[in-house]
Parts: sequence; C-alpha cells; structure tokens
Amino acid sequence: MLGLGDIGPEAAMPVMEGKALLFKHFAGVDAFPICLATTDPDEIVETVLRLGPTFGGINLEDIAAPGAFEIEERLVELMDIPVFHDDQHGTAIVALAALENALKIVGKDMSQVTVVVAGVGAAGVAVSKILLNAGVGNVIGCDRQGAVHTGREGLNKSKQWFAENTNLESLSGTISSVMPGADVFIGLSGPDLITREDVISMAKDPIVFAMANPDPEIRPELIQDVAAVIATGRSDFPNQINNVLAFPGIFRGALDAGARKITENMKLAAAGAIADAVSAEDLSPTHIIPSVFDPTVASSVAAASAAAARADGVCRPEQ
Repeated sequence: MLGLGDIGPEAAMPVMEGKALLFKHFAGVDAFPICLATTDPDEIVETVLRLGPTFGGINLEDIAAPGAFEIEERLVELMDIPVFHDDQHGTAIVALAALENALKIVGKDMSQVTVVVAGVGAAGVAVSKILLNAGVGNVIGCDRQGAVHTGREGLNKSKQWFAENTNLESLSGTISSVMPGADVFIGLSGPDLITREDVISMAKDPIVFAMANPDPEIRPELIQDVAAVIATGRSDFPNQINNVLAFPGIFRGALDAGARKITENMKLAAAGAIADAVSAEDLSPTHIIPSVFDPTVASSVAAASAAAARADGVCRPEQ
C-alpha cells in the first residue's frame, strides 16, 4: 500500500473499495475490489487469467517493482481485455499533463528540457517512458545508488532499459550532482530527498514536482521563491498530481471503444485531455492541473483515449 508497504490483503481492501467507488462516481464504471493473499508473480498472473472472463478490464494496484513490470507485461500479452497498472501509468499520464502545462508557463519546449526523475520503481519508469514518448529531450533517473547509467553494474531488467534509454551523457553520482542545469525535477521516492540548494542549481525557471506521499521530496514553502512551478501529490498544496484524473476516464474510453489493450497513444491522448482541461485563461503557476473533482475531466479523457484506441486499431470489430 502507498506509504505503508506490504500490509496484507485485508488491510488493503478499504483502499480498493474506495478505488471502486471512484471508478463509478467519475466514469460510471462498475469496479469490483479483489485483494490477493500472495505476492508471487506467477500466482498473481494465474489468478487474474482465471478471473478474466468475468471482467471487461483489469486495473492492477499496489504491486511493487520489479514484479509489477513482469506481471503487467505477461497479462497484457495473454489477455484480450485492457490491463492497466495504475501506479505506473495513471501517475505517468497525470505527470505528463502537468508538465505540458508547466512548460507553457515557463515558455520551454518539451524537446529541449532535461528532467531528473527521483525513484526508478514502477512509477518512475512509467513516468520516464511516457516523457520520452512525448518528446522530452533527456531524462536522468536516480535511485538509492545515484544516477542510473550504462556503466553501472547489477541493474535489473527495468533499470537496464532505463540506463540504455536515458541519461544521454551517462552522468553518475548522487542526485545533487545531476540536478545542476536540469529544467524539471520529478520526485517519486521519499521525503526530504532534495534541498533548496539543489533547486537553485537547476536551470532558469525550474519546475519541481515533489510527488512523494505523504511527505514530499522537498516542502513547497522552502522553494516558493526559487521554483517557477511546484506540484505535489497532496491535496493541501496547489497542483495536486493525482491518478484519479486519469484512471476512470481511460477505462471508460477503453470500454466504450471495445479496446483489447491500452496503448501508448491512448495514454498520451489522456494526458493531453487532462492538460486541456485547464484553459489558457485559468493557467497559472498554481493552477497547471484540473481539480480532482472537476466533473468534465473523465469524459474528456474517455473521448480522447477511445479515439486513440480506434486510431491504433486495437478495438474489437463490432465496436
């Protein structure tokens, strides 16, 4: 569980019930919470496959990396319905939407920016992938051992992919050593990871998304005078980056279109719809992302992702 670790299926059930309510409230999707008493990837895959014929889609939740990558990859390949790991892709979609609008504020082009991502777990890898697919110039990922690069030994499969596709200059060292000159910081790790001095060392008009919950990588009040745009994962600060802006609508769109899978273009389209929910008139450093209670977001995301599914040719013929 987010912020709590492996606390067992019984303790996880209230969170899953809440998630099911969000599906219904925002997108009219009937969701059924299922918590499994196993952490074994083979057992999880086998269980989901056996349950599959009952459902129109599968939303995976609270599965830690690296098992999350293997489980989702296998299920996407084996199943004929959408499989979506929300901790990865929901986070990535909303982070991209927020970044699209933040870059409008500072007048920078996606292709020219360098993004430092703290945390190379499930969410960090997914965020980095969607940023690269959206055209971000360079991504540098850091974990507990520092920057991920091709010269590092002992990388697992997902981090090896990360090393081969990011960090164009093969920078090494701590996160503080790769922050200078970066345009964007995206935190998906833990509290108090970076300092005010790290943000000051970034390029002009730095963008900081300190998304760790419940305590961000740096407190917003410490950098309000040096960062151009600040976002967190919390509701008590401006610019909350919350998955609820993505997952109800993208499943509604996938189901409406009869999509057999959720493609990268569907995720990009969803991010664009979320970004567009903030009008040019309303866009400001403290308003780069719509409210989680905005009733128009889910339907806009659904329409955009359904159109992308049809364009990608992943829909059943009758749809």
